[in-house]
Amino acid sequence: MCHGPSAGHGRAVDNMIALIIAGFVAGAMNAVAGGGSFVTIPVLIALGLPSVSANATSCVALWPGGVASATAYRHDLRRVADLPFSVMLLVTLAGGAAGAALLLATPERLFDAALPWLLLVATIALVLAPRLQAQFALPHRALLAGQFLLGVYGGYYGGAVGLMMLAMWSLIDRTDIKALAGVRTLMVSAANGIAILAFALAGLVDWTAALLLGAGALGGGYAGARLGQRLAPTIVRAATLALCAAITLAFFIRTYR
Repeated sequence: MCHGPSAGHGRAVDNMIALIIAGFVAGAMNAVAGGGSFVTIPVLIALGLPSVSANATSCVALWPGGVASATAYRHDLRRVADLPFSVMLLVTLAGGAAGAALLLATPERLFDAALPWLLLVATIALVLAPRLQAQFALPHRALLAGQFLLGVYGGYYGGAVGLMMLAMWSLIDRTDIKALAGVRTLMVSAANGIAILAFALAGLVDWTAALLLGAGALGGGYAGARLGQRLAPTIVRAATLALCAAITLAFFIRTYR
């Protein structure tokens, strides 16, 4: 658990509730727009986990929610730019494995210093995605290379990787973003799924915290997918951007104050 052995029973219950709520919110965010790790990683760090372990635990915990979301979107799965679905999946899995290996080789202090910048990259991706989609077009051959790199990012950190995938795909495939939600959720789950095997074998996962977060994320992921099919995209994007920007600022202050 993320609290010390001297913590009282009330503190322990509060921590458990906080983890379940954080998991639910993060699962819903991932299902609707992405960025759930903006919630889970700060909560885990606040409860005492080192940053690399918090990142690994968050990845494990949010995976069931992603699978639940993919289940809700199962009827909406489609190809991206007419590329074979199996090829996209294999490239994403390879990138996720490479990203997990990179995280395992990263010293704790280096990851602490990099975390605010990773959050900033994710937030910028959210801000710029619509403009990029409107002004640029990438050739189809760039899709697999970009998908591999996003798989690496997903295995290493993964904040807003779903948003980044949507932004990149939209430069190639002009289909409405909502139509790509199902395949986005599945690809993010694939990158995370291969990464959690490495994290578990390396002993980085706090399983009690992961189970509590995961329980919340499972419900939040399914509820978020249903809600995402009804909410206006502008409302979803504005709320996600506000939360991501606030957490990014808080981490810059925490790291460099």
